[in-house]
Amino acid sequence: MMVAFPVLAQSQAVGTLGEVVVTATRAKQALSDVLADLTIVDSDQIQRSGATGLADVLGRLPGVEFQRNGGPGATTSVYIRGAETRFTAVFVDGVRIDSQSTGGASWESIPLAQVDHIEVLRGPAAAVYGSDALSGVVQIFTRRGEGDFSPYLGFGMGTYGTKRSEAGFSGQSGNLDYSLGLVDEKSDGFNARPIAGQNPDLDGYNSQSANLKLGYQVNNAHRLEVTYLKNDLDSQYDSAGTSTDNHSLYELETDGLSWQAQWTDAWSSRLSATSSHNQYKTMPEPSYLTITNLKGYLWHNEIRQGEHLVTVDLERKEDHLENAPINQDRFQNGVALGYGFSGKQHLLQLNVRHDDDSEFGGKSTASAAYGYAITGQWRATASAATAFRVPTLFQRFSAYGDPSLQPETGKNIEMGLRYTEGSSSFGAVVFRNEVSNLITYVNGAGACASSYGCYANTARAVYEGITLTATHRLGGVNLGASLDLQDPHDVTTGLQLARRAKQHAMLTADTRLGAWTLGAEAQLSGQRYDTAANTLVLPGYGLINLHASTNLSKDWSLVMKADNLSDKTYQLADGYAQAGRTVYVGVKWAPM
Repeated sequence: MMVAFPVLAQSQAVGTLGEVVVTATRAKQALSDVLADLTIVDSDQIQRSGATGLADVLGRLPGVEFQRNGGPGATTSVYIRGAETRFTAVFVDGVRIDSQSTGGASWESIPLAQVDHIEVLRGPAAAVYGSDALSGVVQIFTRRGEGDFSPYLGFGMGTYGTKRSEAGFSGQSGNLDYSLGLVDEKSDGFNARPIAGQNPDLDGYNSQSANLKLGYQVNNAHRLEVTYLKNDLDSQYDSAGTSTDNHSLYELETDGLSWQAQWTDAWSSRLSATSSHNQYKTMPEPSYLTITNLKGYLWHNEIRQGEHLVTVDLERKEDHLENAPINQDRFQNGVALGYGFSGKQHLLQLNVRHDDDSEFGGKSTASAAYGYAITGQWRATASAATAFRVPTLFQRFSAYGDPSLQPETGKNIEMGLRYTEGSSSFGAVVFRNEVSNLITYVNGAGACASSYGCYANTARAVYEGITLTATHRLGGVNLGASLDLQDPHDVTTGLQLARRAKQHAMLTADTRLGAWTLGAEAQLSGQRYDTAANTLVLPGYGLINLHASTNLSKDWSLVMKADNLSDKTYQLADGYAQAGRTVYVGVKWAPM
């Protein structure tokens, strides 16, 4: 459950809290200078939420939906502005995560318990990040050590036999800062496929994760940093037509090494080498294994002069897929230039990038954004951008693949209007993202070896809509709301894209009552279709969630939550149940 996110995240999005972000341009910027549609979710919000899955947090944000085949740990897709899950570029501490089999991040394998804060950018960012960032970027950051040595222990229990234990420490000693976290989570789960012919067992999960971050300040001008994240997830699922207890086994591992240097007052740089390992295995029926290994090398440069910022990036990305009989790799070399101007009344951001792909040759992208401060409270923005995503190695070289597939390409325009004064804010963003060469799976014989179906560049889609957000403090109560009205559709058929609603909204309220923080949330979603042919309707739904937290003593804190308070029955995918009423209680020891 995410509590009161519009109150914090959206007021930050209009730049009133002085936050610094890096996702929009890869350079540190005051949020008030960011022209992109961006939201921050901070560590306090994540802790208070008591949420188990990363998608549960993201799904409460404006412009974001998710679909999951059952409970936490099950196969998950995240849609930013209604676009395919593979169109979102995902990073953990600057390390790229992607699957070259399914396409996009394996959201279920990213351990929320290790996350310190999140930055979510809505809209294309290929001119900064290259392939993949066709609809948005999600940057996930783990904890960085600071201050004195600070240990912590946490325990929690909830419905469906959910248990969570965590331990770790962080701090700083001289020039060295450090952070270590260990988490064990498990749940008996519920029957995710309550239909005839399926195994009626409980579909739970078991997850163990570890995170390490070390930083060393060599001197005032140079810093070295090492990051590491590992998560092993064992998730139960039901396979069609069998009564076998099937398991999905995930391994996610990320490594990063970076060197940050301040060469002059104006020029700074960051040199990084990263890698990620994403393994997905199913057993016993069917037995399946796919492994994606990614490597990245980035030299990021910033030149700051007064109100001007110039960025220069040289980047290399390497992808490798093992999915028998596939054993393929490829690479992309990219160069990107950016210019930003942050004046009192005018804001400007320009970016261009050229990528040279080992299979597809050169691809250029660009973006331009402008902001104008109408008054001290009102600001108008406008932007346009192009983007692309190259096909996955599975889409090209599997039995269902076609080596002649072309990259998917997008053209996006959007306009925004923002208001902020004190604790009150309002935002409106209108967008239209048109994607060509959309890759779909076509049943029947085609250009591939399979007679059952093939991947092909057959479609053109438009993702368009408006996102409205508002916050206001009424007495001692913080109120927040967001509303998304969108139309993600296939241009050729005119049909709505599967598993995405045309309307979804959030209403939140939180307050302080003595030593307690109390919050309530209403999550609303319109109907969606389970199939591309729009023949099977998934009804809309409304969920009520509550939360409460307090400090039991100087060193002990308590968080309680109740999700789906009315025990609503609903589906995000046909034949897959979602959790009913759930309760969670957690305590944490963190000496001050």
